Amino acid sequence: MNIFKQLFKSLYSPRDIAMFRFQGIGKTILYVFLLTLISILPSVYYLSSGIVNGLNAVEKGLSSELPPFLIENGELQSKEDAPVIINKENFTILFDSTGTVDKDDLTKSKNTIAILKNEVYFMAGGQVQSLPYSMFSDISLTNDDLLSMLSTVDTSLGIIIPLLSVVIYIFASGMKFIEISFLALLGLFLKKMLNRNIQYRHTWRLAAYCVTLPTIFFTIMDSLQTAVPNGALINWFVAYIILFLTIKEIPQPKTK
Repeated sequence: MNIFKQLFKSLYSPRDIAMFRFQGIGKTILYVFLLTLISILPSVYYLSSGIVNGLNAVEKGLSSELPPFLIENGELQSKEDAPVIINKENFTILFDSTGTVDKDDLTKSKNTIAILKNEVYFMAGGQVQSLPYSMFSDISLTNDDLLSMLSTVDTSLGIIIPLLSVVIYIFASGMKFIEISFLALLGLFLKKMLNRNIQYRHTWRLAAYCVTLPTIFFTIMDSLQTAVPNGALINWFVAYIILFLTIKEIPQPKTK
């Protein structure tokens, strides 16, 4: 069966999924990589657009609205006695040299660059990246120096964004394989409970297709930038139920 047809069947048919237990492991692994690729597309898109918009916003903010500052000895210094917030083109720039902003509160932010006392945070497309100033402890940076660096980064986006996308894909693939492997272990418990004659290699193949529905659902939610409460719990519950229904579709061994 065509791999895209398998993806479509895996959205609604445990009976068809049960038949996939006999196929080669190579095709199943290829399917997992395809499913992972589909799942990261919204994150890669929003991250890429966030990086581009964020760089443009910071460049404009540095040149006109951000106060003069100096990054020296791993610390941001300025004459401001309170945090400065600049909203620019659907992007927020937070400047705080006082240390009053709690970095834990930034996880709730979207499309934000936070220039804090000891590090800079970048949030876009559900991804959070941080860069401590201690990496530049031997270098002093001012507004003009940072503008020059951003211009260099801007010209390198054609390389940076694909590299970040590859890193996200590799990490997401690893997490997907771990998820499937753990679900396959639960499949061994289900096969004993339902008295089905299958082994771990079969439950692994079945688990790879049983995660399709929750994966596609959360991909759609990510594309709509809609948070799902208790998403991890829902993901595991749906995959487990589909695996249960799939193993139930496998005929019981004949008794002599």
